[in-house]
Amino acid sequence: MPSGIGLSARSGVALRRAHLPEDHLVLVKGFRTTSVTRTLTDLCRRLSLTEAVVVVDMALHSRIVDLNAVSKRLLSFAEPASESPMESRLRMLLVLGGLPRPKAQVPVYDSQGRFVGRPDLYYPADRLGIEYDGATHRDRLAEDNRRQNLLIGAGVRLLRFTAGDILRSPESTVAQVRTMLTRRPVVG
Repeated sequence: MPSGIGLSARSGVALRRAHLPEDHLVLVKGFRTTSVTRTLTDLCRRLSLTEAVVVVDMALHSRIVDLNAVSKRLLSFAEPASESPMESRLRMLLVLGGLPRPKAQVPVYDSQGRFVGRPDLYYPADRLGIEYDGATHRDRLAEDNRRQNLLIGAGVRLLRFTAGDILRSPESTVAQVRTMLTRRPVVG
């Protein structure tokens, strides 16, 4: 925005000025704006690590940036397969809580090689699937239950968490996953 444009009175708008190289700018509907990569870089500098990873995951999943555009600080946490901000927050909660990084959206097959489901997060060696149940879970309850039954039938143990679990009782969420990871599945 050029100097002299009065935006300070507008609620929720934070204006920062900087001289930018031309390759950091693009035209969008006739307006000069920062490129996606530059916008992500600026956003991630101001957000917590978890929220920066949420933004990067969604940008990667949407394919509006590639891994080369992600800062080294975030690269080890980024996950293009993540399908929602809360899945990213749950994964970050587990990793920052000292647990191994789970895989995201891994297809699981039964002993006959039939696809049975794709947990949001998965620890293959422990056969532990973790599901985030968002607001749409109520609308898809029957479908989710069928998929859960198939996963359990294929020997996958499941934990389900909601936004309340992740945001209001993070220690309990991490503790439940840690407990399940210490209990190896019975293979029989």
